[in-house]
Amino acid sequence: MSGTFQAWLVEGAAQAQTARLTRLDDDDLMDGDVDVRVHASTVNYKDGLALTGGAPIVRRFPLIPGIDFSGEVTRSVHPSIAVGDRVVATGQGLGETHHGGLAERARVSGDWLVPVPGSLSTVEAMAIGTAGFTAMLAVMALEGAGLRPDRGEVVVTGAAGGVGSIAVTLLAKLGFTVVASTGRTGEEGFLRALGASQVIGRDVFCGDVRPLARTRWAGGIDVAGSQTLANLLSQMTYGGVVAACGLARGMDLPTSVAPFILRGVSLLGIDSVMCPREKRGEAWRRLGRDLDLEKLRSLTSHASLDRALEVGERVLRGEVRGRVVVDIGA
Repeated sequence: MSGTFQAWLVEGAAQAQTARLTRLDDDDLMDGDVDVRVHASTVNYKDGLALTGGAPIVRRFPLIPGIDFSGEVTRSVHPSIAVGDRVVATGQGLGETHHGGLAERARVSGDWLVPVPGSLSTVEAMAIGTAGFTAMLAVMALEGAGLRPDRGEVVVTGAAGGVGSIAVTLLAKLGFTVVASTGRTGEEGFLRALGASQVIGRDVFCGDVRPLARTRWAGGIDVAGSQTLANLLSQMTYGGVVAACGLARGMDLPTSVAPFILRGVSLLGIDSVMCPREKRGEAWRRLGRDLDLEKLRSLTSHASLDRALEVGERVLRGEVRGRVVVDIGA
């Protein structure tokens, strides 16, 4: 690759930053042994914060935001990656300390890249993106802890969002009885179409937290944290397991040890940012096999690169259903 390319650029400092769409040169890219022509990226919650300056996500300036991307390799000196390979990147500091995916080009370490499964296009890989990858890690964690469909209901909080909607879809495809929890009352039809057997309001997990409440859930995937997660833990059946992968409601956890020592409940932490490459590869192979692509398309919308800031603002206002793919160069 040579010449200039279009990219979003965040400039300024942590407490006073601005984002603009501009043109950069190859020399503006950071170090890396692989160059990628970006086909698609997404706008996640972190990206919305970075684009709007809503929180200090970006930790060096200037920086291209975007915590994930997919595309085609155009240069490689990495031993396991060849020119022409279709790859996907998530986490690893993209859009935080290293130039990210909201640009026509990327240069990164080949160790950060995973092959796009043969069953997926690069655009479909970004319809999955960090959100779907995180959802798959959560499902794998539940399975690894012994959760099976015959154990009982599995609840997904924040079910209308990116992680939640793909989690519902995956769990339903795998045979689990899925209950979707959301604060968006108008999304019941959407969530049932993804495979939810029931849709409940998020108020079920609001209010004062009791050490132990009436049991219901065999499993759970939580994107909220704080009071939501604490109430969920108190409602788990004996031996229940919860995968925690978000903090939409806060980083605190106002609970006690009661669910863990009296009901044998397990709380599993899910980190998608620094996840080891072997585990990332397995998660993407599972996504290529276990995700219903028709349902993925139904929960995906598209936007051009120049609309990324607008989409980020909508994400932060909670107005985005499912996933938004930023079409760049496919």
